[in-house]
Amino acid sequence: MLFSCNRTENSDENLAIFKYNESAGILTLDPIYAKDLPHIWACNQLYNSLVAFDDSMNVVPMIAKSWEISEDGLTYTFHLRNDVFFHESEAYSEPRFVTANDVVYSYNRVVDKSLNSPGSWIFASVKHDDDGYAFTAVDDSTFQIELSNPFPPFLGILSMTYASVVPHEAVEYYGDAFRNHPVGTGPFTFQYWKENVKLVFRKNPDYFEFEAGERLPYLDAVSISFLIDKQVAFLEFVKGKFDFMSGIDARYKDELLTYDGQLRQKYEDKIYLITEPYLNTEYISFYIDSEDVLGIERAKALRQAVNYSIDREKMLRYLRNGIGEAATGGIIPAGLPGFDNTIGYDYDLKKAQRLVSENDLEGYTLNLSTTAEYADIGKFVQSQVEAVGLKCKMEVMPPATMRSMRANGSLSFFRSSWVADYPDAENYLSLFTTANFAPAGPNYTHYSNPKYDALYAKAMACTDANERAAYYRQMDAMMMEDAPIVPLFYDEVLRFVNKRVEGLGSNPTNLLDLRRVRVK
Repeated sequence: MLFSCNRTENSDENLAIFKYNESAGILTLDPIYAKDLPHIWACNQLYNSLVAFDDSMNVVPMIAKSWEISEDGLTYTFHLRNDVFFHESEAYSEPRFVTANDVVYSYNRVVDKSLNSPGSWIFASVKHDDDGYAFTAVDDSTFQIELSNPFPPFLGILSMTYASVVPHEAVEYYGDAFRNHPVGTGPFTFQYWKENVKLVFRKNPDYFEFEAGERLPYLDAVSISFLIDKQVAFLEFVKGKFDFMSGIDARYKDELLTYDGQLRQKYEDKIYLITEPYLNTEYISFYIDSEDVLGIERAKALRQAVNYSIDREKMLRYLRNGIGEAATGGIIPAGLPGFDNTIGYDYDLKKAQRLVSENDLEGYTLNLSTTAEYADIGKFVQSQVEAVGLKCKMEVMPPATMRSMRANGSLSFFRSSWVADYPDAENYLSLFTTANFAPAGPNYTHYSNPKYDALYAKAMACTDANERAAYYRQMDAMMMEDAPIVPLFYDEVLRFVNKRVEGLGSNPTNLLDLRRVRVK
């Protein structure tokens, strides 16, 4: 099944195949729609952007070998490698080198309104008018972007999967079917996809990166399964059927981990555990427009009361075996400039009860939406808010359904998380700007505050890192005073890896990078 079209002398059993399960499912392999980790992980194997982040969160060259930024911070000029090929495709007959025109084409797809990419916001700072965006191919190997205003995090944004480079011939040839006939430049090529069953990528024999004289990647293939039941997937992982598992589920956390978050001794001969701080904030969001019936001040008091009602330390201790840090700050996670763990809400039962009583909120019903993976946390939140006089109904829904309903404003109180796309607090704070209202942008709360927007503009015009961090903290504090979200915890990366796997590192954004992985 893996290589029926290109059978080699070796059997599949002798191939180095990295296998993992994706319970949330994958809907598309078109990078302009890669808006969450399942899609980003898959697309990261197929595509490259101009730049990337290494495991230490430093910007490094990828398709671009070098770049310059003008003194005014408005013009970015990239010099492309001359040895990057697109994958073989029936859309063209000759080998296809990447040129600057391919970058222009790819970026214009992201901002094409008819395609409705959720990533269009990444180019919000690019200069544009009715004639289009300022993406320019100076020559075949030189690409240039002009910004309308300085935007310090912009270089890192270009590492995002949305900004992957694709060939126009393949997109035009396959049309809507490009979603399941992807063509990129990445370390692996598309081989096979039986939707909801298995997805297979094969080693790209023409990949442009080398290490110690050896062409990357080392693996022959990547196989992704789609078992929805995480308990079943866990059992398969323990049996050795999968090589990797990210994160921990309530149904088997105590089986794998001790109460202080260490791998249990019984698994040490089969599995190793990688942990590190994760640029991910887990929280619950309010949809502000749904609270109009309460009035502005009562709705704000409700949101504050919910924040005070959550004992985050207890939640981490009993539900996550101590993994993560209690989120008593704002949206910015620990480890990024601007983080402040004093601007949020500590557990204060009396304050929560007083806010409920003084604002005549007793018996007000919250409708909490979550997924099965976070049902235990949802139940904990439900019990906590009911202890202060509120009512809370919880609905568990499939991830895809929740994503869709969240985007169109159909959920009033819902589980959320944000993993940094690039290591700058702007990536978190932009979630609450008026300009980023969903569905076009990621502001699913519809929080809008002109003072917040003005501070955001000042921060983006600021070239001094320390001064910008001060703006970030001020914005985060202002947002938390209005409380459109309930921060729960700042996460940690947990990677459980089969001992036959070597070279699978980790990074603060939990990006799955398989270029240097070997399977014994």
